[in-house]
Amino acid sequence: MNTNVKDELLKRLFESQGTPISGQEVADEFGLSRTAIWKYIKEFEEEGYEIASIRKKGYVLISSPDRVNAANIHKFLQTKTYGKVIDYYNSCESTQNIAHDAAQAGASDGTLVVSEEQTAGKGRLSRPWNSAAKKGIWMSLIVRPSLIPQQAPQMTLVAAVAVVRAIETVTGVEAMIKWPNDILINGKKMTGILTELQSEPDRVKAIVLGIGMNVNHDEEDFPMELKEIATSLKIESGMEIDRSKLIAEILGFLELYTGMYEKHGFGPIKLLWESYSNTAGKRIRAVMLHETIEGTALGISEDGLLELQLDDGTVRGIYSADIVIKD
Repeated sequence: MNTNVKDELLKRLFESQGTPISGQEVADEFGLSRTAIWKYIKEFEEEGYEIASIRKKGYVLISSPDRVNAANIHKFLQTKTYGKVIDYYNSCESTQNIAHDAAQAGASDGTLVVSEEQTAGKGRLSRPWNSAAKKGIWMSLIVRPSLIPQQAPQMTLVAAVAVVRAIETVTGVEAMIKWPNDILINGKKMTGILTELQSEPDRVKAIVLGIGMNVNHDEEDFPMELKEIATSLKIESGMEIDRSKLIAEILGFLELYTGMYEKHGFGPIKLLWESYSNTAGKRIRAVMLHETIEGTALGISEDGLLELQLDDGTVRGIYSADIVIKD
């Protein structure tokens, strides 16, 4: 199967907006038989697309299924680079693993790996992530920013700001950021962000940004142990969300804020991040590998560290921890 031809055919069906496209003209353009184009149309129909065949005129797209494939995302995409190349899966173990291998193999800046389902999704510290089929957004973006390795951890915070802005734009729902990588709505988690680095001593080769979002989950979709702590955009907004549109918005804000970080440093991102933080000013417990401390969260440093003021007045910069909000 020539995926490029298939993707291009589907893209044209979307763009034609009800005007028939000629199967013969597409066949001639790509040097294929009319039968080959017809077979692609049949594959689309098997995937849930409704396509009408108009005699002597061509094919018209009547309706499309809820899929986060390239054609659906590209309908909404307005980026220069991010998401222009999309590697789509109906099911995979982990988009992060696929993207990691693709980045090492030289995949271009902005390449997106996205799947309808993950069978072995992972979060921070390799914790499992529940990735229900066709309910959420399970994706990993390969970015190649002009940064030094010490700047890479802040990309988690860049991504967090992009996600909350996209949620706000698409749904009107106000989400908050819990340091370092959780997006919450009404105190419940609906998004996790995982940042993995490929680098040389003096430069970043690639950063793989993994984003897992609970989008169209109903309450019964969550296992019992998650019902009290997890939520979805559908639950919080009361409406079904177009996942492809949300992905396109996330990519747009990610491209915008990554460029801002490259050009102007972390300062502008820090201001944006703190405006959406649910952590600053709260008393928290930070559980680290070798110690647990409590104090008042002041905000984040220019390096993206969580600044915690202890009861004796000293300020600690925390690089990595699980935090529990005490009040």
